[in-house]
Amino acid sequence: MTTTANLPEVVSPEEWLAARKELLAKEKELTRAHDRVNADRRRLPMVRVDKPYTFEGPDGTVSLLDLFEGRPQLVMHHFMWTYDIDADGIEHPRDTGCPSCSSAADGIGGLRQLHVRNTTLVAVSRAPYAKLAAYRERMGWTFPWYSSAGSDFNYDFHATVDERVAPVQVFHRDEAELAEAGMPWSESMRGDWPGLSAFLRVGDEVFHTYSTFGRGIEQFHYGIPYLDLTALGRQEAWEEPKGRAVPLGLQVGGPALRLPDEYDEA
Repeated sequence: MTTTANLPEVVSPEEWLAARKELLAKEKELTRAHDRVNADRRRLPMVRVDKPYTFEGPDGTVSLLDLFEGRPQLVMHHFMWTYDIDADGIEHPRDTGCPSCSSAADGIGGLRQLHVRNTTLVAVSRAPYAKLAAYRERMGWTFPWYSSAGSDFNYDFHATVDERVAPVQVFHRDEAELAEAGMPWSESMRGDWPGLSAFLRVGDEVFHTYSTFGRGIEQFHYGIPYLDLTALGRQEAWEEPKGRAVPLGLQVGGPALRLPDEYDEA
């Protein structure tokens, strides 16, 4: 909803163009900075993946190498699942995925443009494959989705964090670094964390080249690149200018966030 406060000033086309050119200079500066960061990302060293990870998919058990579908690059969404936890601390997977990860998945369209650029995209979750397949069909999604249930994969790549299973690492920080950053580790933080990872295949060898979490994945959520072009923006409470739009509560973890097929767009 738009408020009456702090809306953009109404000006002539000539005045708008002058202001637009001022902003354009800042956008070009940001684009050049983004290009430099992208280049530095490509220069990151990589780690050979020697552990024989397996996943469950529509054709049964497959390897990490199989996920590439013969292409040299693989981009992976670490898709959080939802669980009920009983009195003994045992997780029981529900029938639905995380609403925030679902909002990102809902924006994944056809993968043709990635495929012709030698890149495969998949999602991986810790839930049993039957749960993933049923939810994927419910949502009408077509991207490949695999289960890592029963393997170390999620823990090794910090998409599931549990100090009882593996050393804590959240946003690339260990427990001491988390405490120093004002985000001390606690039992309430156990579980799945959303993220993206990239892998490279050289022959039959697989290398891990990149992972990102937190705001590093936000551009893949609910059309953020488009919303950032608009006068009302994402309509979240932290945005400037203040008071322009009523916050919708649809941010990651927000109170109004729903599964994609639960919204009434009317």
